[in-house]
Amino acid sequence: MPEDPTQSTPLPESLREQLEDFRRQLWRTKIAEAIFAGIFGLLLSYLVVFALDRIWPTPALVRLGVLLAGTSLMAVFAPIWMHRWVWRHRRENQLARLIARKHPNLGDRLLGVVELQEQSESNETLSPRLRAAAMEAVAAETARRKLDDSLPVSRHRRWSLAVIALFLLAGTALTLVPDAGLNSLKRWLLPLSATPRYTFTVLDHVPNELAVAQGEAFEIELVLAEQSEWQPESGMARYNRQDPVTAALDGRSYRFEFPGQQDPGNIRLEIGDARHSIRIIPSLPPTIDRSIADIELPKYLQLPNRSEDLPSGMVTAVEGSKVRLTVEASRKLAGGRFGPITPADVPAAETLVDAAEMSLRDQQASTPWIDVGAESLRVPMQWKDDIGLEGSKTFAIRIEALKDEAPVCYFDGLAGQRAILPEETIDFEVLASDDFGLKEYGIVWEGQLTRPGDGEPAKGELRLEEGAPDLGRASSPVAFSPKTLGIGPQKLILRAYAEDYLPDRERSYSQPIIIYVLSREEHAQMLKNQFDRAISELEDMARRERNLFEENQRLERLDAEEMQEDDNRQRLEKQQQAESEQAEDMKELAEKMEELLKDTARNESIDKETLRKMTETMQSMRELGNKDMPELEQKLGEAGDQKNTEEKSERDMKEAVEQQEKVLEKMQETIKKANEANERFEASTFAARLKKAASEQDGVASEAMEGSDQFGLRADQLDPADLGILNDIVRQQSDTTSDVRWIKEDLGHFFTRTEKEVFGEILEEMNESEIDIGLEEVRLKLSRNHGFSAAENASGWAEQLREWAKKLEEAAGGGGGGGGGGGGGGEDEDFEFMLRVMKMVQKEQDLRARTRALETLRRSYQPPAQTP
Repeated sequence: MPEDPTQSTPLPESLREQLEDFRRQLWRTKIAEAIFAGIFGLLLSYLVVFALDRIWPTPALVRLGVLLAGTSLMAVFAPIWMHRWVWRHRRENQLARLIARKHPNLGDRLLGVVELQEQSESNETLSPRLRAAAMEAVAAETARRKLDDSLPVSRHRRWSLAVIALFLLAGTALTLVPDAGLNSLKRWLLPLSATPRYTFTVLDHVPNELAVAQGEAFEIELVLAEQSEWQPESGMARYNRQDPVTAALDGRSYRFEFPGQQDPGNIRLEIGDARHSIRIIPSLPPTIDRSIADIELPKYLQLPNRSEDLPSGMVTAVEGSKVRLTVEASRKLAGGRFGPITPADVPAAETLVDAAEMSLRDQQASTPWIDVGAESLRVPMQWKDDIGLEGSKTFAIRIEALKDEAPVCYFDGLAGQRAILPEETIDFEVLASDDFGLKEYGIVWEGQLTRPGDGEPAKGELRLEEGAPDLGRASSPVAFSPKTLGIGPQKLILRAYAEDYLPDRERSYSQPIIIYVLSREEHAQMLKNQFDRAISELEDMARRERNLFEENQRLERLDAEEMQEDDNRQRLEKQQQAESEQAEDMKELAEKMEELLKDTARNESIDKETLRKMTETMQSMRELGNKDMPELEQKLGEAGDQKNTEEKSERDMKEAVEQQEKVLEKMQETIKKANEANERFEASTFAARLKKAASEQDGVASEAMEGSDQFGLRADQLDPADLGILNDIVRQQSDTTSDVRWIKEDLGHFFTRTEKEVFGEILEEMNESEIDIGLEEVRLKLSRNHGFSAAENASGWAEQLREWAKKLEEAAGGGGGGGGGGGGGGEDEDFEFMLRVMKMVQKEQDLRARTRALETLRRSYQPPAQTP
């Protein structure tokens, strides 16, 4: 590789190290001087502010000027100083010139060596060995001398002493009066800030601006801060140019009271060395324009949440709800609190929910969700608007807690008790209501057998309508037909039911309605009792009519002049009024008789001759009530007319007595017809009563045989359930024995009145059979749990009772056709036709009623759930 024709020779290592050491000492000294000068300026400016603040509240611009002056040594002088002594003395030739100031010869030679090393010439013009030898000579001479004496005069020690002195002064200020020192430090560092000047009298939270209620007296309370070194005995305040107000120290506070103000102004405060100014702005206090309640109903109600305005300051909510209260003020709000929440109706009650902050949005303040339990709640509220005014301190909202009441249901159009045949239909309406939604409603029934038998008591229900969460009231028509529902003769307890959405709540039921579903025999006996009561009413009316007739006869015997006297006229008016009441009673009795006849025609066990006589009785009652008795009333009115002549009054009175005599005769004939019908009715009921007793004996025998595996056991050996059944059978047997005894007694009275041969024969057979004793023996066997023997005897007596009933029916059938015979064949045919038409109408009505019952069943049908 060819040799480079030009070369440069570096400074000797010893010279280079000596120059670098010189440079380091120079830099260290001058940098220290710059730093100490900057710190000195900062400390001095702080101490100036501290001193000024002790004399007067130093304005912000003055503090800013002092801070700028103090920081200028650090921000301006230090960079200039650094540039002069550090940046301009970083190279060897610069250091050589600095050394030349003190040692010109040495400095010149060092400068020559530095320039010599920087020369780059060829070997032909400058010998490298001669250059190196020259550098070595200068380095050797420099090494024999110290360059420290060539450094410029150092002032860093004086600067450090000055800094230490100022630091001690500042430290003394911060130590002796730390609050004042720190306050001045903050005001020095942040000259343009609003940091108040430290005073020895310090007040807590003095506002710059304060809103007060317009026209209302107000007070300002100022509290000495904990760090206040002075506690003046009193303070003075002045509102604009008004008379000053003084306040004495009370504890640690001063309370200044001012009269009501209408216009804005300033209050200047002087307490010790503290001086403050407060801007006062009179304003109207905030009021509540609107109260709102958001209600979250319990989940089980399945109802949407709702909002309500609260003009009265009260909201009602069902137990388990959540309520959020919101108030809307007349101005934007800056704060709001609610609580403590307490029970509304308990004075000095314990706190249920502690006071807490309300959430704010412009002019509205809202509470969190409040749980509603069983007690009503009182929720006090306080609020403050954005200018610091507070609202009413007595405002509160009441949350009225409601219980989710059980639904209510009842029947409409159905009496407390009814007795019907199985094929009859009862029409009524079920009404249900609930405060928070009906889930469903319907009817339920439970039967009670009146005697032991093969059947089971009826039990069932019909759902009339499936409700909805928003369904508060509902009604549904019901056509209840025992035959359609497969219910036989028995006692039914019918109730309406309703359900709401409250979990685990039992159904609500209406008052029970008792429906007696009767067999034809029981139905006939009931009709017979009703017919007896109708005849009794008719006989009572006949007795009253006889009394009226006798009084009218007395009036008839008076001469014309006596008839015109006031007392006799009043007697005649009283007679007319009584006759009017008689006519109305007869009309009502005829209507009852018509209904009784319809029910009797429905029962096929009653012969047509009985129906004929009942029909004749009803027609006679109609004629009496609608025609005969009103005519008599009219005659009596004419006889008492003051416009009549004496002759006409006598004639009218005579005609009235004659008319009344005819009425009495017709009433007696009607009673006779009714008694004849009742006699046949009674005769037909004996067969029905005997059949009923026979049926009950069959039931006893059937029930007794069901417990064959328990025969012979003592009462204490029987299962309690079996013992209960056995006691029911014994009780039923005792009732049947009593019924048969009454049948025999009634049969004897009937035979005594009528002397009909067939009844006498049956009475004699019953006496000879000693049926009373036989039925009692059955009861005794049952009580001893001899079920097989008791059942055998009961079946035998049932057959005997049916045989006697059959004889009575045959006797009634043989003589029934011609019994009322005076009307001839045409009248019989007319009655037969009327009877067939009436029964056809009844059957048609029953068919329509059962169709309605089937429709009720169809509506209540719930199809099985579909499997996906």
